[in-house]
Amino acid sequence: MKKGARLGQHFLKSPWAARALARAANITSEDTVLEIGPGKGALTRELLSASKKVVAIEKDEALVEKLREKFAREIFTGALTIISGDIRDITPEKLGLASGKYIVAANIPYYITGEIIRQFLTAEEQPRAMALLVQKEVAQRIISKKESLLSLSVKVYGIPKIVAKVPRGNFTPAPNVDSAILLIGNISRQFFADPVRSDAYNGAGVNENLFFKVIRAGFKSKRKYLLNNLAHLFGKESATRAFASCGINMKARAEDVTLEAWKCLVLKLT
Repeated sequence: MKKGARLGQHFLKSPWAARALARAANITSEDTVLEIGPGKGALTRELLSASKKVVAIEKDEALVEKLREKFAREIFTGALTIISGDIRDITPEKLGLASGKYIVAANIPYYITGEIIRQFLTAEEQPRAMALLVQKEVAQRIISKKESLLSLSVKVYGIPKIVAKVPRGNFTPAPNVDSAILLIGNISRQFFADPVRSDAYNGAGVNENLFFKVIRAGFKSKRKYLLNNLAHLFGKESATRAFASCGINMKARAEDVTLEAWKCLVLKLT
């Protein structure tokens, strides 16, 4: 088995897709770009044309050596830094990256997509935006109006949208599914600070940890009504009162509740 396939890597080979991802992030010359899994450097080349500073993290040591040869000039000038390691062991703080001052760009293995998104959206020092090549079905689930734990976990921090569909033939080795460029923009924790709309809470926001505790409980049994799921944690009477106060149908399922309604629920229940 080829090493790339063993690590779940599908190397991008089409310049147009790399260019579309780089453009999607709206990179300025002032932005530092953190690239995850540069592979053979197709996306790296496009990122370097947009930013004065690219930091690339690559787990495969053999690829690191090839990248250092391929981009020797850019490394020498300081435009590119290549770090050998697993991105899951590296924090923005360790790299000296500050909130809103960097952008994450990546063609990441499908099996760690959710983990990587969560790692950076919940980081103490958050990126300004994330432009990612992910499995098309995952991207569609994230932007869907029918919510999931994944979609809410993204929308609570930023605004996701699909920039372009990327068919499987644009990669080597070709995966079994198509991909999409997912952009998560306007990343911040402002959602937690803002008060619930049309609610008399004297400007109260919501605790980040409590918010996730409630939505995880809500999605614990997807086939059950949300009211029943939350009743296990907060009691039937408290849950019923919260639903009535927030204007949520007693027979609603977790996937039918909007982000703002979840926020109201958290404030009423905790």
